[in-house]
Amino acid sequence: MSTTPASKTVDFIFDFASPNAYLAEGPLRDIAARTGATVNRIPCLLGGIFKLTGNQAPFVAFGGVKGKLAYEQLEMQRFIRRHGLTKFRMNPHFPINTIHIMRGLVAAQRLGVADAYVAVVLKAMWEDGENMGDPVVIARVLAQGGLDSTAILEASQSQPVKDELTASTAAAVERGAFGIPTFYVGDEMFFGKERLGQVEDALAG
Repeated sequence: MSTTPASKTVDFIFDFASPNAYLAEGPLRDIAARTGATVNRIPCLLGGIFKLTGNQAPFVAFGGVKGKLAYEQLEMQRFIRRHGLTKFRMNPHFPINTIHIMRGLVAAQRLGVADAYVAVVLKAMWEDGENMGDPVVIARVLAQGGLDSTAILEASQSQPVKDELTASTAAAVERGAFGIPTFYVGDEMFFGKERLGQVEDALAG
């Protein structure tokens, strides 16, 4: 159990499905290093959050709003330039059902390899364009990344892992989350990668 005070912990409501989760990951690690904070990544299913809250993906929700999606793309490119995230590529298989890799993340947390797992899967999803909804591709990517793909994938199929992911998704909604990336510092909620400056202020305050 971490002894880091709650005021120095940021909870990261996380699903690989969101490109903004990839874009937030590196800058959030930098913020944690600057503030001495701990990042507590909480695996949740974005689709489950949408279903429970009635939310929709931006390309659906704002598809009919003139100029909205073009502006969102402009803001994304500004964020990418600011943080030097030049390896980012929109996945050609998007949107991807991430239930297998999210159960894999819960399993990786239990096996003590979550950070390595996240790095490998984020790279595959948002740099290499892999179809990470395909179990065969997942196994290959994990093995190539130096992880024990058999152990992780076997554990990911256990009922306790499945139940934990379902419960954490419901708990995130109960806490107020309606999308990803969502961050909490104590009871304060911050939604979207654009709020990372506010997250840093809250951690440093």
